[in-house]
Amino acid sequence: MRADLVVVGAGLFGLTVAEQAAERGLDVAVVDRRDHPGGNAWSETDPDTGIEVHRYGAHLFHTSNERVWEYVNRFTDFTAYRHRVWTVHGGEVFPLPINLGTLNQFFRSNHGPDAARALVAEQAAELAGEPRNLEEKAVSLIGRPLYEAFIRDYTAKQWQTDPRDLPAEVISRLPVRYNYDNRYFNDRYEGLPVDGYAAWLSRMADHPRISVHLETDFLEAGHALSRDAVRGQVPVVYTGPVDRYFGDEHGPLGWRTLDFEREVLPVGDFQGAPVMNYADGDVDFTRILEFRHFHPERDYRTDRTVIVRERSRTAGAGDEPYYPVNTPQDRSRLLAYRELVEQERGLGVAFGGRLGTYQYLDMHMAIASALRLVDDLDELVHGRGAAMRPGSGSRGRAALAPALAPAGATAGATT
Repeated sequence: MRADLVVVGAGLFGLTVAEQAAERGLDVAVVDRRDHPGGNAWSETDPDTGIEVHRYGAHLFHTSNERVWEYVNRFTDFTAYRHRVWTVHGGEVFPLPINLGTLNQFFRSNHGPDAARALVAEQAAELAGEPRNLEEKAVSLIGRPLYEAFIRDYTAKQWQTDPRDLPAEVISRLPVRYNYDNRYFNDRYEGLPVDGYAAWLSRMADHPRISVHLETDFLEAGHALSRDAVRGQVPVVYTGPVDRYFGDEHGPLGWRTLDFEREVLPVGDFQGAPVMNYADGDVDFTRILEFRHFHPERDYRTDRTVIVRERSRTAGAGDEPYYPVNTPQDRSRLLAYRELVEQERGLGVAFGGRLGTYQYLDMHMAIASALRLVDDLDELVHGRGAAMRPGSGSRGRAALAPALAPAGATAGATT
């Protein structure tokens, strides 16, 4: 196969770019260091229970973007799933996000919306002046009692840091609903792929103009799809860590990672809900996922279930980055990397996705961002003013063609 474009990373951003470029008549090589496409959204069947498990933590699709919703429905139908979350505090279960039910249960009251608003406003007025840290910011938003019950220890576990040592800008708001609506998302569209994430993501890659090359690290030299081999020769959309692309030239960017402890239990239902947060500091994990509840329409076995305990910590070398830490030092380094990114664009390299831009993106945000990039793909592939047509332009295809199928490469998607 000959390539007009190399996409580095087979997550939702990369697959969207690849699929849309292929639909426009371009031959696309997708490179990923993992053994599967789909990035962190990948799912698999637990061998002991037959239950679909999200390998990298719960992924819930939701969007109000009509273009994104229309696009994803080309590859999958969605269930009617609506995400709801509960949290354990002091041995008692409360609904989240904080709503009128949470408030009345916590304060042992029967407040209506106006009385609840007045109560939270009174408690949030405790501190005067500009918040100096996350704790003060949270107290100024929801008051100290709610903060100490539901936010303080959970945040400390997430960040492995006392909230008083975290900057105030880590949070911009803490939603409180003054009704009994405990749906987690407010988007117009929501659901889970009927056949699972693996099927959806594999369909995106299943195109005659797309070749998928798994277990291939773009940044490692010595193969035909490495950065050294294709940079400046074939246009590239890179979705890996931006700092790693430049060899940490300006220092590594901070990320948080997640650890998952999977356990099969000899019961049909462990917690009665898909997600149960644990808000108190004496529990070392942040939440438990029970995946059978994501698909109540499926006929799963009733004698066992699979749960996953989730823990958060600072990512080290070799860890999977999940959430940007975004300290002042990170932001300073990111500005320096953005200057290098602009220089790379002159060589036909575009950066995108969560890792490539150092920002957290929900799934619908990643897809929307990829669609916007594809709108401007003409310039990246063929230069200013050139029509997008397969094989046109001065760079790329012939130079890459002789070695575009290294050992282990697969054409299309794997299932």
